[in-house]
Amino acid sequence: MQPKTGFLSLVQELGFYILSFLPCRDILRCTSVCKALRQAYMSSSELQYIIELSGQRLLPVPNTDNRTPTFNRLQTLKDRAHAWFKFDMHSFKTITLRENLSAKKQLVTGGHLYSWHEDNDVAAIIPILPKPSQRTIERSWSRGTLRSVPHSFTLDVLMDPAQNLIAVAYSVASENHPLESDEAVQIDLGALDSDGVHPQAAGRALLLSQPSLPTLFAILKGSGRHIALQRSLVIVADGGRSLSKKGWQLQIWDWQNSATSNSVLDKTGESDMDFCFLGNDRLLVVAGNLELYSIEDISQAPQLLACFRSPFPLWRIQCLLPMDDIEQMQAQPQTVSYISDPAHQLLCLTTSYDTDTFIIIISTRIFFDLDGVVATVPTPWRRWGPSNTRIFRYPYPCKVHISGNRVLQAIMVDTPDRYGVEYEVRLMDFSPMAATNRQGLGRVVKESSMIEISPSSFEFMGTTIEEKNLEITTSLPYVEVVSDRKISTRELLGIWLDRDRIYLLNVNWEDVAEGSTSYLTWESSRLEVINV
Repeated sequence: MQPKTGFLSLVQELGFYILSFLPCRDILRCTSVCKALRQAYMSSSELQYIIELSGQRLLPVPNTDNRTPTFNRLQTLKDRAHAWFKFDMHSFKTITLRENLSAKKQLVTGGHLYSWHEDNDVAAIIPILPKPSQRTIERSWSRGTLRSVPHSFTLDVLMDPAQNLIAVAYSVASENHPLESDEAVQIDLGALDSDGVHPQAAGRALLLSQPSLPTLFAILKGSGRHIALQRSLVIVADGGRSLSKKGWQLQIWDWQNSATSNSVLDKTGESDMDFCFLGNDRLLVVAGNLELYSIEDISQAPQLLACFRSPFPLWRIQCLLPMDDIEQMQAQPQTVSYISDPAHQLLCLTTSYDTDTFIIIISTRIFFDLDGVVATVPTPWRRWGPSNTRIFRYPYPCKVHISGNRVLQAIMVDTPDRYGVEYEVRLMDFSPMAATNRQGLGRVVKESSMIEISPSSFEFMGTTIEEKNLEITTSLPYVEVVSDRKISTRELLGIWLDRDRIYLLNVNWEDVAEGSTSYLTWESSRLEVINV
């Protein structure tokens, strides 16, 4: 090579190879340097594939087929992005269901409906238009069959399709207090598609470090190799002579490697909280503030990494995060698999005050880029919140579900003669490529938005904030598509967003008259499947 040989004089394949090592943002910057680099990018499927994969916040699943030509993989990703904006809520397939699906827990993913009814303690997996490439599972658990110990009651059920896992937390009922327990809490593990021990589990049951603490209720969550049990507790001091205090305990297991765990968090005096997993090594606990913990080593208690101050007091918290579900994308003749990047997903927090509902959308990148963050000092909202979040305030309850970088909302709206009797459905895409791939549809929102909260909003909680109104500004950009279809609030029970489909669970009601009064009773359920 000559001493003055430049980058543009290199063989094209070598230039592509060198550019492929750059971060995505730098690749795009190179395309604006000169026409030659721009043309090089436009002629390279490999470079475009890197940008598209990053823009959709996806990661290739390790050890999957890599023989599919890059051009085919690129086209599959582009088709996926474009498909989300074929948003026709009037075109759907209907599945009629005999079951009354007003269950405590419901999930629609991978062409299946997973449900658990707390009152009669039954669970089911129902196929809902699975695609030809998907494996079909159909199962049901009748009363008493979820638990291995007789005379016990179920606290919670976790069904994780990505791991083919069902976990059941249960305890023996107290004779004096049927809804509480003074006996040991236990967690059984099994497979969704078969009976017996899960083939990847370290054992049939998980063991708690303090199983006999009085438990008011419990919540199970899982992600990959981790399972966590949150218990709401009543703690009585001095052998019962002191007043009892409410608190919660969170215990985490690596269920594939050990049935025991020393990874436990205890909080006294905080009864309202929720949590979620962020990837394989981080846990986010939302209780007043947002606390980020490392769970890389479950032989010890979770280690606090950072604390982020919430923009306002949180009450009735619900933390929603996409499940760790592998996306099977068909690119003939082989199959290419992807998974959402945990460092670039969306987290959704919901909180409510009286009838007002707050939806807080947070980019998870803030929980992975911790440069300059001190764990012992809460990070002020103004430093982390405005550019990484978008907050929506609605005067009525609403329904919300997220998948990857997309958010589906059913928002209660007024009609000319009545208040809040219909839902309006909105689809939002927060990925960096959303504006580019929207094909002229939808509304691009880049400007900041502000919500105002008065001190009186928190009076019933006994929480004190500044006397003046609290103004909260957020600016996370997104693209929004709003359907012109309205759905009765009496009809819609649930919504789900699953890859390239939307699911609406509706109920048919029957008017029943008895004497001079009449009331509505459940008649049947139907699930609408909308391809987007």
